[in-house]
Amino acid sequence: MRWLLAGLFLAGSVSAANVKLFLTDGTWHWVREYQVLADRVRYYSVERSDWEEIPLSLADLGRTQSAVASGRRAEAAAQKAEAEEAQAEREMRREIRAVPTAPGVYHRQEGAVMKPLEQAELKVVNDKRRSILKAITPVPILSGKSTLEIDGGGSRSTLAEERPEFYIRLSNVERFALVRLWPGANKKLPSRIVEKWDIVPVVKEVVAERQEVEVFRKQVGDDLYKVWPMETLPAGEYAWIQFSEGKGNTQAWDFAIVRP
Repeated sequence: MRWLLAGLFLAGSVSAANVKLFLTDGTWHWVREYQVLADRVRYYSVERSDWEEIPLSLADLGRTQSAVASGRRAEAAAQKAEAEEAQAEREMRREIRAVPTAPGVYHRQEGAVMKPLEQAELKVVNDKRRSILKAITPVPILSGKSTLEIDGGGSRSTLAEERPEFYIRLSNVERFALVRLWPGANKKLPSRIVEKWDIVPVVKEVVAERQEVEVFRKQVGDDLYKVWPMETLPAGEYAWIQFSEGKGNTQAWDFAIVRP
């Protein structure tokens, strides 16, 4: 007597503990396992918790074996996805441990090396008198139009990646954004404009204009975020900023994207 074992699943399997044994009339039995004998099929019925037999001619083994194979493929794919997710989580935890505890912006380099971006020294330039106010936090606010600027025509931090990844550890519970910088108006003393301010008289509320870049952000800890641009960054000057809307308390970490 020849025995052909098929559809045998491990008892510990969650997704494939049972299988459908299809019949030629289109119905099926839920079975834990089945065996094909010379002229009959022997199976363990899930419904009746016992071994039963049917004539081989009544069993649709082709459809049954196809379902078994499909179930195995689905289980293997699920196990692979779980393994990849677990690996990604381990790598993320390793990256997070590499981020310094001090507030700031850190560029993720190869091998999860974190290079801090230098915080920019900001100045407020008043359009009316072209006066420059010393950068302090919070910066002095004068009514009218002003610009928040960084000295120099280009950042000392240069990156060549199309979509660089960063970690931001906030110093306060505030908003943050990636912005593209405008070139300053003074050609003799080059600078880069982070924000253009329209300051409301009396209440001293700052209405800020900025060139925000769309980014993905993932919170990975208390006041810690992994961030990266949604699209390729064109060559130019950029800064990560931390701010409270309307307060004029912006902080900035600048960098430049360069292309060969």
